[in-house]
Amino acid sequence: MNSTVLVIGAGISGLGISKFLCKRGKHVVLTDGKKVAQKEELQAMGIEVYDEGHPDHLRHTNYEYVVKNPGIPYYVDFVNYFVQQGMPIYNEIEVALWYAPNFNVGAITGTNGKTTTTTLLAELLKRKNPLSVAAGNIGKAMSDIVEEHMGDALDVSLEIAAFQLLGTKKFSPSVSVIMNLTPDHVDYFGDVDKYYDAKTIVYRNQSENGYFLRNVDDALVMEYCKNIPCQVLDFSLVRTDVDICVKDGYVYLKDVALFAVNKLHLVGKHNLQNAMVAASMAYLMGVSQQDIEAGIDAFKGVEHRIEYVDEINGVRYYNDSKGTNVDATIVALKAFDQPVHLLAGGYDKKTGFDDLKPYLAKVKQMYVFGEVKDQLVTLCPTAIVVNTMEEAIVLAHQNAKEGEVVLLSPACASWDQFPNFEVRGNLFKERVKQLKG
Repeated sequence: MNSTVLVIGAGISGLGISKFLCKRGKHVVLTDGKKVAQKEELQAMGIEVYDEGHPDHLRHTNYEYVVKNPGIPYYVDFVNYFVQQGMPIYNEIEVALWYAPNFNVGAITGTNGKTTTTTLLAELLKRKNPLSVAAGNIGKAMSDIVEEHMGDALDVSLEIAAFQLLGTKKFSPSVSVIMNLTPDHVDYFGDVDKYYDAKTIVYRNQSENGYFLRNVDDALVMEYCKNIPCQVLDFSLVRTDVDICVKDGYVYLKDVALFAVNKLHLVGKHNLQNAMVAASMAYLMGVSQQDIEAGIDAFKGVEHRIEYVDEINGVRYYNDSKGTNVDATIVALKAFDQPVHLLAGGYDKKTGFDDLKPYLAKVKQMYVFGEVKDQLVTLCPTAIVVNTMEEAIVLAHQNAKEGEVVLLSPACASWDQFPNFEVRGNLFKERVKQLKG
């Protein structure tokens, strides 16, 4: 049987799955358009490495299957060649989990709220088993986790994006959720319909013993989530006639009071929803009610997601660099009752900003920068235009009064001026600390 596997992309997941499959007797061919830092180490293991481009002969080798980095679109010429050939194309999460049938996976997807929910679920699962991990878009590569815990019945909290779901054919989590659906990543998918459809892959292979948590407050979730093969549990922040709800100051899963709402220390209704989902998933994955309530009480939130940074002269500074789309910024604005100095701008994902307009009433002053600054000025003519986020921070610091909030929530990806949202958020925090100093 042919055991040659082509891995496209030498990021964290590509390197992880290349080493993992090599150790399991596969002949691995790894290729990347950029230079591969670990090239010599990989070659010493017996992995064929081609970097700084994809040589033509790779198209004419016979492979068992291809593992593709989720960030590389299927329409890219080199990848599209294999699509046209009908070659099976998977992602690293899918392939690694073939080797881990004992893993108990809680899968979280959706447009916003994924990272907070995934992080909180992992913290709750650790109270049942300290070895429990967060994986996928946060934490380690799944192949590294499987390598460490081969044969274990490990609890995994998995953040899985639409890009990653496209490369799954057998993926079957114990519990899954689509947090919400709003337009995003049109640049990758071509249209929002394909993006929404990709999200529904999260439950398509679940067994009748599995659970899907359905957000009945989200009209698009209700529209797109049909023909669900597992047990469905409906959740709502506003209704009480559903399986998971808020009543009498508690979050309930049917007749179980999972936690008191006043035990949650994160701002905003959206974070109550994130906690409601994480707690319900944890309970379904075997965590006790007592451990859930203690875990909720101990949770302080996620870095770069409406993260409290500091207070200077009565002005509070929040880092929401993970607000990489309009809906995320709307959620951040809704979290505050105080006047907001909003710092926004960045890379243009071509999704538009019109949906932000009704929420600008909460904004006392907007500061715009980056590739989309002209679009944002059209939206908000009183916005102050600068070139960089750092200039915006200085001006907001000068203008904000006691009792107000300075919020970095860009409504954009970071890729015009930063390699990722983490670098952007860390720079914001550094500059705030310098202003205080």
